[in-house]
Order: sequence, then structure tokens, then C-alpha cells
Amino acid sequence: MKAFVVEKIADKEFTTEIKELPIPKCKENEIVIKVSYSSLNYKDALSSVGNPGVTRKFPHITGIDVAGTVYESTSTIFKVGERVLVTGYDMGMNTDGGHAEYVKVPASWVARIPDSITDKEIMTFGTAGLTAALSINELISNGVKAESGDILVTGATGGVGSITVSILSKLGYNVTALSGKKEKAEYLKRIGANEVISREEFLDSSNKPLLSEKYAGVIDTVGGEILAQALKQIKYDGVATCCGLTSSHELNTNVFPFILRGVRLIGIDSVECKLEKKQAAWEKLASRWKINTLSNITNEITLNEIKEAYEHLLSGKAVGRYVVKIKE
Repeated sequence: MKAFVVEKIADKEFTTEIKELPIPKCKENEIVIKVSYSSLNYKDALSSVGNPGVTRKFPHITGIDVAGTVYESTSTIFKVGERVLVTGYDMGMNTDGGHAEYVKVPASWVARIPDSITDKEIMTFGTAGLTAALSINELISNGVKAESGDILVTGATGGVGSITVSILSKLGYNVTALSGKKEKAEYLKRIGANEVISREEFLDSSNKPLLSEKYAGVIDTVGGEILAQALKQIKYDGVATCCGLTSSHELNTNVFPFILRGVRLIGIDSVECKLEKKQAAWEKLASRWKINTLSNITNEITLNEIKEAYEHLLSGKAVGRYVVKIKE
């Protein structure tokens, strides 16, 4: 099989190339997936350059998302030929990932692909779409409705941000998209944003512990000072979700939004959350939350184009989602 392999050639020095490897064999309660599509995520890009917080085992195949059909199974739950997907857990981190023609995984990681969505569509969502769905679920389950007010989405041109903007728009929410890419304002409006504001504009305000109430909810994908600034502007009884740290892993804030406005900050993890929760999210993304803007946010590439795409992700130039076509 062909696979995108990262190898360590010296201390802090790594190389990548497409290699021919043996097709993996099942052990107890495992399945081998014949891969049709995968996708790219920021975590994949970090793995490709040997980030020790993501991957410590080399040589290594990247890819934290994968979709395809069961090729071999020692599980009583999955049969050969079934359409399945995997996102998260250790796949693509220290276990070989989905950027290969075949991938072996524990059966406990595997979800079924709903009939109403294609392999390519579900990989356009991938971990980013799952994270977006889990974030939106938290807003809804905590009482933030379309009529409650504007929703701020940070890092809006990224994978999670783009999908979040599109789903919220479909559900009738008024969306304010925040991005550091001023030239992508039209893109954001095309996928559903009602208003687009720049990062500089958003951060250019006072250092007061609270600001005027502006947003009923916030879906933050970047962390750091942007999340801190957003918390100050959430309306009474509003909700913020947090799923990313591309701005910073640190959060310098104060307690006033929480004790004077009853604001809730909810962390989102799509990696280790229960499989039942993932499956429920996939069912929503395949039906009433399925967006008609998927083609607008999709860049389809091959294994040979992964390296260049990683460079775009790591330099902050990527927009939307990269979907990797592995096999017909």
C-alpha cells in the first residue's frame, strides 16, 4: 500500500515521503479499513514536523481522520464491506493514521457512516466538523437560541470555524465571523456570516474587566487573548465554547463575566469523547445539519499534495478544509 510517512533522521530533523508498505493485518478485535478519503487537520501538520506533543513514535503515518470500507475484521460488530469512519483517539498521533491506502484500528474507535452522506462529505467535516457539531450542541443545550442574539465565531476561516459558520447560518442564527484574514471577508459571507470583523478591530478596545453585552454565544477556536476579549462581551446567561489554541494556550481573564453575568465557558474535546456522542453528531451532520456550502470550503488533494498543504496549515494560510482522496 502507499502511505504518507514521516521519518526522524536526526534530533529535531524530520522528512516526509510517499512509501510502499505492507497492508496491516488484524489482531484481536481490530479492523483494517480500505481508505477512500481522509482529511488534514492542524494536528496532522504538527505531527509531520515531529511536534513531541503530538507524535513521538517514528516512522509514522499522519492522519487523524479516515473514511472507507471494512477490508478485514476480527470484530463481531463490523463486517467486511461496511462503510465506516474514525476520528480522534490515538489514530494519527502515535498510532499510524489515515493518510494511507489501508489503516488498522481497534474496533472500539470505529463509527458507521450514515447512508445519507458520502465518504468525501463526511471527511470534509472530519474532526473539524465533529468539533463544530459538539460546540453547537453545547450552545443549544444551554438555551442559546437563534433569537437570543448574535453568535461570535473566532478563527472563522479555519476548518472548525468555516463549518461552524455554515451550520449556524443554516439553523437561523445571526453569525459574526472573526478572522485575521481580511481578504477572506467575501468567502465568510458566502458561507453564511452576517458580519465579518478583523482580529485587529476586535482587540482594539479597552482593558476594562467587562465590556458592553454583545454576543449571546461564542464558539472560540483559537484561545488566548481573543477568547479573553470575547468573554467580556457575552450577554447575561450566555455561553462560550473553547476548542483550540492557535492563538495561545494561556487564558488571562477575570471572574466578572462568570459571577456578574452568569457566563459559562465549556471546553470541547472531540478526541476522547464517547463513541455514542460522536455517532449522534455524525447523524446530525448527515441530515438536518448537513450544509450546502461544503463545496465552498473544500480543497481536494492527493497523497502527493499533503506536504504542500501542511506548509499552508503551519503558516496560517489555509482556508476551509483539505480533503485527501486516497482511492477510487
